[in-house]
Amino acid sequence: MITEAILAILNPSVLLFMLIGVVVGALIGALPGLSVVMAISILTPITFGLEPAQGLAMLMGVYNSGVWAGGISAILVNTPGTPASIMTTLDGYAMTKRGEAGLALGINVIYSALGGLISSIILMFAAFPIAKFALKFGPAEYFALALFGLSMIIGISEKSVLKGIMMGCLGFLMATVGLDSMYAYPRYTFGMIDLLQGISYVPVMIGLFGFGEVLSQVYENKKSERDTEKKKIGRIIPTWKMIKDFAPLTTLSALASVIVGAIPGAGGDIASIICWDQAKKVSKDKENYGKGSAEGLAVTCISNNGIIGGAMTTMLTLGIPGDGVTAVLIGSLMMYGMQPGPMMFIESKPFVYQLMVMMVVANLMFLVFGLLTSKASASLLNLKEQYVWTAIVILSIVGSYAVSNSIFDVIIMFVCGVAGFF
Repeated sequence: MITEAILAILNPSVLLFMLIGVVVGALIGALPGLSVVMAISILTPITFGLEPAQGLAMLMGVYNSGVWAGGISAILVNTPGTPASIMTTLDGYAMTKRGEAGLALGINVIYSALGGLISSIILMFAAFPIAKFALKFGPAEYFALALFGLSMIIGISEKSVLKGIMMGCLGFLMATVGLDSMYAYPRYTFGMIDLLQGISYVPVMIGLFGFGEVLSQVYENKKSERDTEKKKIGRIIPTWKMIKDFAPLTTLSALASVIVGAIPGAGGDIASIICWDQAKKVSKDKENYGKGSAEGLAVTCISNNGIIGGAMTTMLTLGIPGDGVTAVLIGSLMMYGMQPGPMMFIESKPFVYQLMVMMVVANLMFLVFGLLTSKASASLLNLKEQYVWTAIVILSIVGSYAVSNSIFDVIIMFVCGVAGFF
């Protein structure tokens, strides 16, 4: 069955559509605010006229490539392209500032591909056990996970725990805005219809990490310093010693992120935060985490794409989306006449195997594509600061608006950007 699936995926037309998906995913993922969910949503109707294998190959290419590409802007301009690459900014941008942009981009693509490959292989052999584990998650487990996430505020905000706690409380306050989930009672909406659905996560993220970063750089105006730094790209492929040193923590992070991905509602951002925080506690290089640690960057990158296999496992075996992208993919599969769930492994077994092989091929494809285009990506550092700032502001506005076609989200982005700057 696996052999037949491999032969079906190696069809030139299927590979061509997958390559198109990889390129589109790379472009959209690298642009701040334009999420992978958005890309899949836009492309799904376009793939309706294609054969199922061709259409799903394009969507798998976008999914795997887009998550990796989010780290490109995070590394080069300290602005995450996707929510999953928020933690990439901590070590990736610090490496860029000290002239190691090429190495940071190389680690990003290599370990993102490794995370995707490991999770794809686990999907092939352990789909049902992981799905059964995820099904056991109830209110108590979700509460424990939330409490665990909140405790990471202390780990991340080493210099000033008080500031970290204040920001955590601010997050709590922002989360209370909108309709109460139990009684649908409006909270802190001040009669504004736009606030009934709450404050959207993506505009806040874009404002804090995108527009806020631009304001910060304009204020500091370290032009002379950047002129000497930005010309340094350096090597792209990490040394064999680095790969061996990173192996224990990156392997554990990949396995942990698969489990996090299998939990409905979790995503790459949660997986990367958990894995980075835990790796920092046991690493020999813990002092450099958040200050340009190549190991810390490798851990976050392998975690970003490592969740894909877990999310796909939950979606395929239970029909429950593991993250936002798989929620859209459920609709794509139904469009092709397949209903995700246990019966899919009986009624559409050949196609399930094809889907698993697609994920492996998509990771290998974006690995090659990413390494070939790393120098071109790093050449963005040679642009004048003013051009980069202008592009980020424009993309921040477009990305915020595109979430729900709302000017209000753009206002939220600007407000959060100014607040983040101060």
